[in-house]
Amino acid sequence: MGCQALALENRCEWATACDVQQRFMRNVASPTGSLDYSARCRQAHEIGGDYYDFVPLADGSLALAVGDASGKGLAAALMISNVQSSLRTAALFSGNDVAGMLKAVNQQVYATSLLDRYATLFYAVVDGAAGKMRYVNAGHPPPIVLRADGSIDWLETGGAPVGMFPEWAYEEGAIELNPGDLVVACTDGVIEAENPFGERWGVEGLRRAAAENQARDAHELVDIIFKSMDEFSCGYQADDVTVAVLRIV
Repeated sequence: MGCQALALENRCEWATACDVQQRFMRNVASPTGSLDYSARCRQAHEIGGDYYDFVPLADGSLALAVGDASGKGLAAALMISNVQSSLRTAALFSGNDVAGMLKAVNQQVYATSLLDRYATLFYAVVDGAAGKMRYVNAGHPPPIVLRADGSIDWLETGGAPVGMFPEWAYEEGAIELNPGDLVVACTDGVIEAENPFGERWGVEGLRRAAAENQARDAHELVDIIFKSMDEFSCGYQADDVTVAVLRIV
């Protein structure tokens, strides 16, 4: 095979990998009238290590996952793909034990990844009808809960990133959600976005963009957050960025 043909084949394989990764992160319609949710992932390159997932569960609740693998490019993409497949498999057998499920995911990811690879992960199960969320934060930037009354909570309970240690006992957190309450989760590329002066958008930039538009529907709100971040950074993106929002309606 000539060099030109080989280069074309490699580009085709890369394009296929990019397409497969994007198919993993397609939005799905809200399964009930109690939840409004949306997300968006924009990798810094064609393929990367950010990931989100919404999974309607058999009991009518919804699983939300947002993850970020260490590193960049193909290696990070392979790592986060491992996390996603492990997470979906564990969810089938874990029942209501969210912390136990993350422990199983961590063991699987550690056993099948290189020693210097890990991923931060936020995983939650939301019962919209009951207004309850159970979650584990595995080393991820804490999602924000913007309450309808203006107060704020942070979802920090959990443990170490998955794949970092062979054994870890995760702690499960739980909160109540009321109509109008908004959950905003992101990867670190969002809050670390920088403007030309080296200033970071930060958690405050994210909070302000979400709070000022809290009444918008989830899809609109995700677009507004990305637009606000891009305006601050003048369109420069150094890292993969992902935003997921969920509201009780």
